[in-house]
Amino acid sequence: METKFTGSKDYVASEELMAAVDVAVALQKPLLIKGEPGTGKTMLADAISKSMDKKLIVWNIKSTTKAQDGLYVYDTIQRLYDSQFGEDGVDDISHYIKLGKLGEAFSSDEQVILLIDEIDKADLEFPNDLLWELDKMEFYIHETKETVKAKVRPIVVITSNAEKELPDAFLRRCIFHYISFPDREQMTEIVNAHFDHLEENVLKNVLDTFYWIRTIKDIRKKPSTSELIDWIRALILSGTDTEKLRETLPFVGVLLKKDEDLEALNKAKLY
Repeated sequence: METKFTGSKDYVASEELMAAVDVAVALQKPLLIKGEPGTGKTMLADAISKSMDKKLIVWNIKSTTKAQDGLYVYDTIQRLYDSQFGEDGVDDISHYIKLGKLGEAFSSDEQVILLIDEIDKADLEFPNDLLWELDKMEFYIHETKETVKAKVRPIVVITSNAEKELPDAFLRRCIFHYISFPDREQMTEIVNAHFDHLEENVLKNVLDTFYWIRTIKDIRKKPSTSELIDWIRALILSGTDTEKLRETLPFVGVLLKKDEDLEALNKAKLY
């Protein structure tokens, strides 16, 4: 199969991830992405969008999100308000139908990338409620008795932090890929994609310290790729000498965000 997704200028993708994207596109199935926080799950959809030159539509899922929110909302309050003030067009219910993110993707004249971000934040019924729409690429608006059918099937990327188990019926309809935490070689590529002309010894010292911190077993929230990038920026802006980085650990609050993790790090420094 010819590779279509190759990552982007700022997003370094593994061969396995690029292949997963291509398979999902070819089979016209949602791509379900899991992985540690900070491994680029959410950024993947943006990278696909840039690589394929397609519009990105983002549906951020919250604990209160319902599947209906992504399809459409009937604004009864606005219609009531307009009727009280004698506004024209009150009798046309379609004026008060507002499409959600899924509805936007379906109604687009051109293929778009639809990101359903952090699907596991919603209740357990949420994925099941989307099965028909994601399968058939259509939904019914009861108020206007219309069916909205996708003009062009969107490329759907779904991310999950594995906070909840997703239903088997939902999983069967997806192409699944787990983004492993980058090894040192891939992390070097990622860092070099963000920084021009970073000195080799600086990169070595930073990565030595970063991966050492991640090996400390008592640290619960291990620093992620995005936090490493922020840490390097802080070191560069401050002009910090990185030769004794492990001993001094400047700006460690960029990497670790929990009191207990900072305590675990301080204990590890004693040995």
